[in-house]
Amino acid sequence: MTVQEGKLEGRPLPGAVPQPDRLAFGIERLGLVALRFPTTAVLVLLALCVGATFGVMRLKVDDSLSQLFRADTPEFREYETLSRRFPSSEFDVLLVVEGQNLLERASLEGLRDLVTDLQLIEGTRGVISLFSARAPPERGRVPAALFPEELPEGGAYDDLIARVRANAILRGKLLSEDGHLALVVLALDPAVAGTPRLSEVVGEIRKVASRDLGETGLTVQLSGVPVMQLEIREAVERDRLLYNGLGFAAGSLIAILFFQRLSFMVVAAGPPLIAILLALGALGWLGFRLNMFLNMMTPLIMVISFSDSMQLTFAARDRLIAGETKHDAFRNAVLVVGPACVLTHAAAGFSFAALMFSESDLIRTFGQAGLLSTLIALLAVLTLVPLLGVLLTRPEPRAADRNRRADPGVDALRAVCAWIAARMTRRPGVYSLLCLAVVTLLAVAYARLEPRYRLADQVPDKHQTVAANGRLDAQLTGANPIDVLIEFPAGSSLYAPETLATIAEVHGAMEDQRGVGNVWSLETLRRWLAAGGRSDPAVLRRYAELLPPYLVRRFIPAEQDATVVTGRVPDVEIDHLLPVTQELEEDLASVQARHPGYRISVTGLSAVAARNSASMIGRLNRSLTVEIVFMALFIGLAFRSVVVGLASILPGIFPVLVSGTVLWLRGDGLQFASIVALTVAYGLGLSATIHFLNRLRLVSGIGEDPALGVERATVLVGPALILTSLVLACGLGVTVLSDLPSLRIFGWVSALAMLAALVADLLILRPTITLLGRWRLSLARRLRTQPHAV
Repeated sequence: MTVQEGKLEGRPLPGAVPQPDRLAFGIERLGLVALRFPTTAVLVLLALCVGATFGVMRLKVDDSLSQLFRADTPEFREYETLSRRFPSSEFDVLLVVEGQNLLERASLEGLRDLVTDLQLIEGTRGVISLFSARAPPERGRVPAALFPEELPEGGAYDDLIARVRANAILRGKLLSEDGHLALVVLALDPAVAGTPRLSEVVGEIRKVASRDLGETGLTVQLSGVPVMQLEIREAVERDRLLYNGLGFAAGSLIAILFFQRLSFMVVAAGPPLIAILLALGALGWLGFRLNMFLNMMTPLIMVISFSDSMQLTFAARDRLIAGETKHDAFRNAVLVVGPACVLTHAAAGFSFAALMFSESDLIRTFGQAGLLSTLIALLAVLTLVPLLGVLLTRPEPRAADRNRRADPGVDALRAVCAWIAARMTRRPGVYSLLCLAVVTLLAVAYARLEPRYRLADQVPDKHQTVAANGRLDAQLTGANPIDVLIEFPAGSSLYAPETLATIAEVHGAMEDQRGVGNVWSLETLRRWLAAGGRSDPAVLRRYAELLPPYLVRRFIPAEQDATVVTGRVPDVEIDHLLPVTQELEEDLASVQARHPGYRISVTGLSAVAARNSASMIGRLNRSLTVEIVFMALFIGLAFRSVVVGLASILPGIFPVLVSGTVLWLRGDGLQFASIVALTVAYGLGLSATIHFLNRLRLVSGIGEDPALGVERATVLVGPALILTSLVLACGLGVTVLSDLPSLRIFGWVSALAMLAALVADLLILRPTITLLGRWRLSLARRLRTQPHAV
């Protein structure tokens, strides 16, 4: 079906009311239900908003550091086994105490006061520090504490410090080689770590540290999994409020500047705001938990819904200016623009659906939430734009004439769009070839992107944790644990000679492995006893039983059928960490060969990340390629045109390649946040393409030069496309204010992709569709003029 556009005082007219078509199978007509029953629609809307408000209140934050790698894989199952049987690292708060005067008498007294007071905080179970060390055992005597109750003075104090710095238990583990940094490990009660009380306990730890070390000149920074989880939780909650406010304010400001009427601003910006409420409410009722990706759902819902809301409002506004009643204007806007709205939401939904095939539980959940939110956003836009338009707009007498004469903002955008369309369709072959060359160069740069991952990307980098981990990386070989789980054969004892020999060999292999340090295990205790001449299994058992339970359970489960050797690695990129993990596995394979029956596994979050990050990011990247091919077929089938399907490919992949090239130039690599952002942005970026193609099919005349239809469609939809692209970029760009590095990357990559999609729509799609359209027209003419075969 085609509709010829006319002109009225230099302004394009919307054209005749379209008859029902099959572009979106009539789904857009759901928007007419609210127009037919406005009172009922308002009452249903109010009820849904009230229910959604309670749903939003049910939303909780998932601050787990391992959720990104949670998957049904052998590696993650091993990590879950380790976490379940040896949960100590999940509940340890690390205090990094540093200063040039750390080993001076006054400083050590303040540090000992801190260690004592930490154990008095409700919700803690025990502490490991310099003062936990004891002198080498002597036969028949209980080992004395390395630090006496009263610190000596003078030469005796110097001798004490010399023994402290030479102590094998402390050096390089709890005390740096230069004596300027000490590590205090505070074990929290598991019942506290996952509750709101964690904030109170961490706050009390900070308060006590400030009080006890205030006059010593020492600095203290907190790290560890509980502190990381708390900072993630606080950042997610803060960002949610920030995104809701700034994103919606940016969209509303742009809308009112160009519409110049509050009622149109509410019509355009109201449905996205309500869509956010309804979607978040649904997620709350369905038990979804906010995390570093789901926290992006608010701006994503806004940009998904605002794009189509603006298109519908623009179309209705043009019809009001042309003299239609408000009921007819919004009804016809739904019929004209509604099919494209359905397809744009379908494109966004397919992008989220592609994420549901990821191995990561976190990314799959994000895909499920995005797909649900997209459906809610579509229903909200289709029904609320016409409903609010009829209820809120109040055309005055001669309003159409006045609006025709005073519309400078939109007129300026129409002029720009007309100029671009005229230039792009003048030499479509040259411009299409140039665009193809640019896309090819960008593809070469994109292909050079390598997977990247660091744990620090999940943690707010403007807080203490990242700085504290950086100091541990520099002074104590690393802040992140890497573990080796040793499971015994049935019937084997923990203190059997072969078991102890296996533990000793694994411990030694970890110590010898480059990049791994600060190794602890039962072998550490055995070596300490051996220094005093007592290393037989019976003595080792007796001393292990004398240790506090929270300390023993770090290495020995209650069943005593397994043990763990734990070390530390720095927070480095996976291309540096993976070789360390692989070399360690190779060394331990020979240990296991010498001790058949003992199962030795390298695990821990660092090892899981090193093994799985590259493959998971690679699969997401390949799924993006599949999505691009699928979406080209989908658009071609929806419009029932091979030309349309082919024309959508270059403008569709251009934003992805531009953002990927910028990532490569910055040296950021392809991270989880960036590949997810590119996948989602690809679907969102197709919004401009689909709306243009929808209007093009309505305004193109049969048999005429395709350039004429391209110019008419560009003038009609161009202003709305430009404004919505700015809104999309602003809505996603506010995430650069986040404390979470992954969300900042997600935000700027998505915002850049939205702007690149606008460039692609104006400068690539126009000449490409013109060139392909002319080829099709020429081919059709040749076929008609050929003589029929006899």
